[in-house]
Amino acid sequence: MKKNIFYLMIIALVAMTFASCSKDSEDKSTIVHYPKITLLGDAFYISPQGQPFTDPGCTVTYAGEDYTSHVVISGVEDIDVNTAGLYYVTYSAVSPDGKYSWSETRTVAVCDPTIETDLSGSWTLQDGSYRDYSGNVVGFDSYGITIKQLAPGIFSVSDFFGGWYDQRLGYGKSYACAGQMQLLADGTLVGLSSRVAGWGDSWDGFEGKYDAETGTLTWDVPYAGVMTFHIILK
Repeated sequence: MKKNIFYLMIIALVAMTFASCSKDSEDKSTIVHYPKITLLGDAFYISPQGQPFTDPGCTVTYAGEDYTSHVVISGVEDIDVNTAGLYYVTYSAVSPDGKYSWSETRTVAVCDPTIETDLSGSWTLQDGSYRDYSGNVVGFDSYGITIKQLAPGIFSVSDFFGGWYDQRLGYGKSYACAGQMQLLADGTLVGLSSRVAGWGDSWDGFEGKYDAETGTLTWDVPYAGVMTFHIILK
């Protein structure tokens, strides 16, 4: 009887040892290294219109070692230094085994330095603004829109829809049409980009004007193929 108890104790100890080893094996984690990209210069880079653009570049490390020679740069070739607007340069690197990658993006603002008008501030939607949905016109006003200068003549806009979904319908900021626009010397507004995060889409087009005498912004934004927002701001 004592021998049986002794053998049972030995078996239990062996089982516990294997269980412990098994758990130790499960707890061991593999260290994953990703290429680390550090931009040289500003992430938002202002380049005067008509002047050559020289990419500041970046540095890349992998597992603590220099890995810069492996970086792939794209987008520089798309920058038109004679046309004001926003351009994007992407820096990418892949780990030696090809399993892991990383990227960073620089925004290059080619701007007209002669544009001194700053539209930054809080703007209010004016009477006369409306949404035209396939002929069903509904007016709305009094909502607030924020505009910020990114570079001379280039601005971010909190909502090109004038607050229709975000504020009027209460959907929240994800359904605002946020983006960027450009002011030309003659007061024309040019749409650069937009994004409605909630639906993952953007406008169908943009036409706008700034009236310096009245301090009024006006634009039309077609959307989703069935509607147009006519926005007046002061």
